[in-house]
Amino acid sequence: MKILVTGVAGQLGHDVMNELHKRGHEGIGSDIALAYAGDMDGSPVCTMPYKQLDITNKEAVAQTIGEIKPDGVVHCAAWTAVDAAEDADKQAKVWAVNVTGTENIAQACRQADCKLIYLSTDYVFSGEGDAPWQPDCQAYAPLNYYGETKLAGEKAVSQLLDKYFIVRIAWVFGKNGKNFIKTMLKVAENHDMVRVVNDQIGTPTYTFDLARLLVDMLASDKYGYYHATNEGGYISWYDFTCEIYRQAGLSTKVVPVTTAEYGLSKAKRPFNSRLDKGKLIENGFVPLPMWQDAVGRYLKEIDRDTPSDCYAVSSPVGSQV
Repeated sequence: MKILVTGVAGQLGHDVMNELHKRGHEGIGSDIALAYAGDMDGSPVCTMPYKQLDITNKEAVAQTIGEIKPDGVVHCAAWTAVDAAEDADKQAKVWAVNVTGTENIAQACRQADCKLIYLSTDYVFSGEGDAPWQPDCQAYAPLNYYGETKLAGEKAVSQLLDKYFIVRIAWVFGKNGKNFIKTMLKVAENHDMVRVVNDQIGTPTYTFDLARLLVDMLASDKYGYYHATNEGGYISWYDFTCEIYRQAGLSTKVVPVTTAEYGLSKAKRPFNSRLDKGKLIENGFVPLPMWQDAVGRYLKEIDRDTPSDCYAVSSPVGSQV
């Protein structure tokens, strides 16, 4: 297969490219930068074909996909700074990337008659209740602007294409970029105690594991909506932090607090991010491994000497000396 991957400098795009290479497929990476700007860790993605692409430029998208003629596109590029998306002066840009950019990709895929995988989020739902959200549920009620734009992207894909996979994920972590685990490890370097919310419930997603599933999907015609996070049960951010520190051998004390006690963030977060993944098995896909196992493998992969600014990310945690 020949596959174009957008947002290749991010966590997921990086791992999708490596997975394509591992399986002998032709992967072409793209992002806004003139050259690949992700983690130069010596993995295959660093030397694989790369195409600069501004997804908000309709003509450029059409030309790129028309020239490459891919069998499929994995659309990882997105605005993911959830709190910043609430700023009025940034919302036009957020919409341009998450909605207009996705429309451009979908239209070009329709013209090229190729498959599209669109990565979405639990944030398209209200986050209310405690029942797991079903993949085909359409009870959408985004709590924040980021969620609104990702939902609009979903609708653009489903309205323009027949050959699409809309894959919702949550609590993402990967080697190439900022994430919650890196944040917690950095916090533990300078604090004896951290406060972490325990009333927001979901499951983590390791991009290394997710990349395998996405490439499996590309080889199939089992189109539609899916949820894909690691297995191992639903947990809180507090539970997640305790396991991170346990496996990392850290003694930092973790104190559970409610969202109200922690203090409101600029963008509202869902309390219920439980995503039902049963449809994966129903359609013959192999679920992602247990999240506890994923944390262990991830901790072995990441470099503890990563510069401090690489750990900065909005997360449901507070620190105390």
